[in-house]
Amino acid sequence: MTIKSFRITRFQFARDRVIGDSQVRADDVNVAALELISDSGQSGLGFIQTLFTSLPDQAEIERVFASEVFPGLEGRKAIGLVHRVARPRGGNMRPFSLPFHEALQVALWDLAAKEAGLPLYELLGATRNKVRAYASGLDFHLSDDDFQKLFSHASGLGYRAFKIKVGHADFERDLNRLALLRQVVPADSKIMIDANEAWSSKEALVKIEAIQKAGFELLWVEDPILRNDFAGLKMLREATSHTQINSGEYLDLSGKRLLLEAEGADIINVHGQVSDVMRIGWLAAEKAIPVCLGNTFLEIGVHAACALPEVEWLEYSFQNFDHLVEQPVEIRDGWAYAPDRPGHGLVLSEAAREEWSRPSILARDALGAAPHNPRLPLF
Repeated sequence: MTIKSFRITRFQFARDRVIGDSQVRADDVNVAALELISDSGQSGLGFIQTLFTSLPDQAEIERVFASEVFPGLEGRKAIGLVHRVARPRGGNMRPFSLPFHEALQVALWDLAAKEAGLPLYELLGATRNKVRAYASGLDFHLSDDDFQKLFSHASGLGYRAFKIKVGHADFERDLNRLALLRQVVPADSKIMIDANEAWSSKEALVKIEAIQKAGFELLWVEDPILRNDFAGLKMLREATSHTQINSGEYLDLSGKRLLLEAEGADIINVHGQVSDVMRIGWLAAEKAIPVCLGNTFLEIGVHAACALPEVEWLEYSFQNFDHLVEQPVEIRDGWAYAPDRPGHGLVLSEAAREEWSRPSILARDALGAAPHNPRLPLF
């Protein structure tokens, strides 16, 4: 049951809407599937993703992976690698040349769980198989009409918690978006906002108070200020008793630990690096700090969300990735369910491999029509 080979499949396609926030926008998908294959015939699946630039040609991705990563995997058992602790010193403290980190952790955990014959959430120690999901629009660049269409649709699917993007140069636009949201979701819904570091600490406090004065109650404010402004984040925590400060999205494992130590967040935001998420989740549990699972590719994060005791929420952003796998994670009536299949339960679709693989970089105008996510209305 040792790792003997790998396979990489490069994909590139248009998104079915422009996504983004106060700082960025993206209208196409650049992703590659990483499959680690063992001598038992099992495979572990992870996804390599870039948001703002194209991945290189598939042959180059394979060359870099074979050179930088695979020598440390070949002949090893996945279960013997997922808990490995490196010794970061000097020149070995550097990232891979391509964004393999998350894909590698996910693929190794998937393979380890498959060879143990367990769903990943059970291997991680979970005693539940579902977690509440909130609808997140990645909506900053949508028109008001499309903004309302998206969240009205989410409400119709049973979501009762909604996160919108704020941080516009015109603060009145942020207030108007909250008003538009209130028109299309139930009155008792949980509302969150995400500024993506658009504000300074004092500015954030003034605007949070203005939002409350305008009659909008917020479950949390996400990334209101710079990620490393721990003093500012702690000030906001202490000054805003009516809402919670959610931060940590942009920090690595060490940065999240420093954020916890600085008492700069009411909620720690984590993503898809399974080993890192479990480690910071353990530290958060020590301090009784809630954790939320932000966007993870194809909602793979549902497994860690179910396993960690402090997780209450999983983010779902209606991205058009579902066609890449045989069976996506089920989300029903505002709950995300961890697949009850060995591993993380997602298997790369052979139809997608045949139809959507793009071994070489395509120009943006050559991508054609976007595949539609059936869980999302047409825009």
